[in-house]
Amino acid sequence: MHDPRIDRLATVLLDHSCELKQGETLLIEAIDLPEPDLVCALVEGAAARGVTPLVETKNQRVQRSLLANATETSMKLSGVLERNRMEQVQAYIGIRGAANASQLKGVPADRMDLYQEHWLRHVNEYRVPKTKWVVLRYPTDSFAQAADMPTHEFEDFFFDVCTADYAAMRVAQAPLVARMQAAEQVRITAPGTELEFSIKGIPVIPCSGERNIPDGEVFTAPVRDSINGTIRFNTPSRYQGVVHNDICFTFKNGQIIEATSTETERLTTLLDSDEGARYCGEWSLGTNNRVRHPMLDTLFDEKIGGSFHLTPGNAYEEADNGNRSRIHWDLVLIQRADYGGGEIYFDGELLRKDGRFVPSDLQGLNEGL
Repeated sequence: MHDPRIDRLATVLLDHSCELKQGETLLIEAIDLPEPDLVCALVEGAAARGVTPLVETKNQRVQRSLLANATETSMKLSGVLERNRMEQVQAYIGIRGAANASQLKGVPADRMDLYQEHWLRHVNEYRVPKTKWVVLRYPTDSFAQAADMPTHEFEDFFFDVCTADYAAMRVAQAPLVARMQAAEQVRITAPGTELEFSIKGIPVIPCSGERNIPDGEVFTAPVRDSINGTIRFNTPSRYQGVVHNDICFTFKNGQIIEATSTETERLTTLLDSDEGARYCGEWSLGTNNRVRHPMLDTLFDEKIGGSFHLTPGNAYEEADNGNRSRIHWDLVLIQRADYGGGEIYFDGELLRKDGRFVPSDLQGLNEGL
């Protein structure tokens, strides 16, 4: 039986996220999808709008084999071929099923570095600034398991969150954007966390369904050398197939000088992958109050209501602090009372306490929290 929720999601992706126009070309990349329904809906929807659809399907087991046997030559050639294809399109939709989110665990770090540098980064340096793009997950049994939910309940949650009223979300985010644009100094407290940095002069970007589904964040970047103090993240994070818990960083003049987690050796290897990996390229406040708890998936976890994320690695061009790295790793700290609480100050003024915004003009962001 056809699921009408898939049609609604396809409409959001085609019209809101990519804003497709007649005569454009759309690349749909599907990874480990259990069924083709969403891809078919996107193909048919694109064609009906006068857009040329292209489809690429991938399998993470095959990708693991490619990466485990990577050479500089194979990664460079893969990067060139995929970038050439990306340069032929105006829009990109990436759908990731992740049948096994740990599929890349155990791939040697030096092979992953080759992939990040010569393939992924080479493609993304074009895709991110030059195309209209959006990425999302797809509801699978393993995804539901990571969220600690029965599959049917998770599917209801997934489609509800992913087809939110993103136009209304952008209106609610506007006062926060204005406050972040005016702010210079940020101070953050939480259990195990006392951190300060500047965001002066860095652009502020609201996200309401244009690049990620689900969405709900407002991001900027710390001034590269301004972070000082310690932060202890209370949300587990999966990166390159490895799950890290209890990540703790100490910063001095922007640089991570101490780092520990349940996978400290792997963490250190990541932070030593290049100079920029020990500096941060993004800081963002989560504003999607329908997402409440972590599920080991960055696209959801970084949007959690009452959270923020801080990102070792590459800065986005839209909010650029000059940091460059082959990694970009969003790490989440939830500050709601049920996760230990915490405070955020802008230039000495209390902006958010225990996950709830304090100023009167930001009360719209507390709805449903």
